Amino acid sequence: MSFSLIPKEEKFFDILEEASENVQKTAVAFRDLVSNWSPTSDKIKLIQDLEHEGDRMTHEMIDKLNRSFITPLDREDIHSLASELDDVCDIIHATTDRMQLFRIQNTTSHLIKMAEVIVRATEVVGKAVKSLRDMSHTRRTLDFCIEANRLENEGDALLKEALGELFTNPKDVLEVIKWKEIYEATEFATDKCEDIANVIEGIIVKNA
Repeated sequence: MSFSLIPKEEKFFDILEEASENVQKTAVAFRDLVSNWSPTSDKIKLIQDLEHEGDRMTHEMIDKLNRSFITPLDREDIHSLASELDDVCDIIHATTDRMQLFRIQNTTSHLIKMAEVIVRATEVVGKAVKSLRDMSHTRRTLDFCIEANRLENEGDALLKEALGELFTNPKDVLEVIKWKEIYEATEFATDKCEDIANVIEGIIVKNA
């Protein structure tokens, strides 16, 4: 039986895992929203509520960091993880707001594909976050991070494809501007998932 003189504070892991689950729920809600788009969909309110819940958890984490003398991981890394997870929810919420503001009437196959990549990216990031409790399986954690990086590349490719079609067949300049912003904002959520994976990779290196 292993023994450590430094107590392991599990609450930090609890909050991070709860936050990662909240991110996954937000990504699924967004995927479902754009797959069956309606500016009055109840998914819009759900995304807003999940974004607020993400903010709450981030504030809870910061408060706990400020009150804790000992943390299971480097406190800067914990703060970065919590902030990056919250950023994903913020980006998805902001993208949804843009779609309403721009009076989008119909979605596109490109946006649906990009939303699906976000779902897969948040799932794999969630697995990576949960694996931080046990540093004896770092290879598995790194595999999750590598997959998050691969999905970011897939998101980049989908963005290029979407923008390429948008500029090849421009029917309305205003529509081009609207969709360019929506596509780029959506892909930014996948970028953030890669940022989370990079933070986790750094944690693995520090604790090797």
